[in-house]
Amino acid sequence: MIDIRSQVESLGRQIEELMDKLDLAAKEKILANLREQMSAPDFWRDQEQVKKIGSQTALLEKQISVWRDLKKRWAALQSLSQEEQSEDLAPDLEKELAEIKVIFTDLSRQSYLNGPYDSQPAIITITSGAGGVDAQDWAAMLERMYLRLAEASHWAVRSLSRTVGAEAGIKNTAFEVRGDYVYGYLKNEAGVHRLVRLSPYDADHARHTSFAMVEVLPEIPETEISIKEEELKVETYRSSGHGGQSVNTTDSAVRITHLPTGISAMCQNERSQLQNKRQAMVYLRSRVKKYYEAEQEEEKRMFRGEYTEAAWGNQIRSYVIHPYKMVKDHRTNFETSQTEAVLDGDLMSFIKANLERIRR
Repeated sequence: MIDIRSQVESLGRQIEELMDKLDLAAKEKILANLREQMSAPDFWRDQEQVKKIGSQTALLEKQISVWRDLKKRWAALQSLSQEEQSEDLAPDLEKELAEIKVIFTDLSRQSYLNGPYDSQPAIITITSGAGGVDAQDWAAMLERMYLRLAEASHWAVRSLSRTVGAEAGIKNTAFEVRGDYVYGYLKNEAGVHRLVRLSPYDADHARHTSFAMVEVLPEIPETEISIKEEELKVETYRSSGHGGQSVNTTDSAVRITHLPTGISAMCQNERSQLQNKRQAMVYLRSRVKKYYEAEQEEEKRMFRGEYTEAAWGNQIRSYVIHPYKMVKDHRTNFETSQTEAVLDGDLMSFIKANLERIRR
């Protein structure tokens, strides 16, 4: 029991230390100020303000409550571990301690997500690169991988656009992912992903290497970037993807091009042209803002849609299915032989390794 008690005390010190760093008292003051703004008589007149402050309030409430709940749970465990009959409860205490450690570890990693957009939804674009039909199939495999990750993480997904390949796979796809700290978790997935396997599209069944580009953008609030109407070229056309009633029978799909930069965004999966335009603008704002923040011309080419760099030498991660099984992240050197599990959405180990890398 002495060991359990010492572990409980040690965990308590770690919890206190991180809570002090997070300065929950300051967050509570900010939350009180936001609630005061929400109680003002004219607050609900400005819907943009309602959305922004409401989102900030909900996020702060959750941040504060999860840490307070963890501290209460630890305090209850600490109290039980000090009781005389605690030895009889040893198995239960060990189980509770293990569960609290898991929660603490997850919250600790979440504390790394303090970037300006880490709490925002993410917009993921996947584009096939070098490798022909195999690359288009690889892009579809990556799409499935991220959708499975979202499903396992209880994140909501909304499709924006999807262009299928002539023979197999997809040329490109874009979808929005919503959930707690989605952009913070997914931002390091951006880059070139490389696949090595025996090609199912080669008559000789030879080994092929394929590439695809993954772009991850935060959803940028309208107030953070101003785009003038005269800077936009709006085109409508018939949707080519799957959809509900009327989606494929009217010119509801929308492509918007930002003329000063040449960046475009499209949405084709909503029922109405107005909905598609609204969603395409959300996507466009994110791409334009990141374009202006990009320092290298190579990054700017990517946002303009010139994916020539999705080829040899630029990969951030390699997925090898043949002649051996391995997935390796070239930034962290984290690797696993469980390729099937990774391609089925088991990506959190790679995501957490990158969060640790950035923290260091």
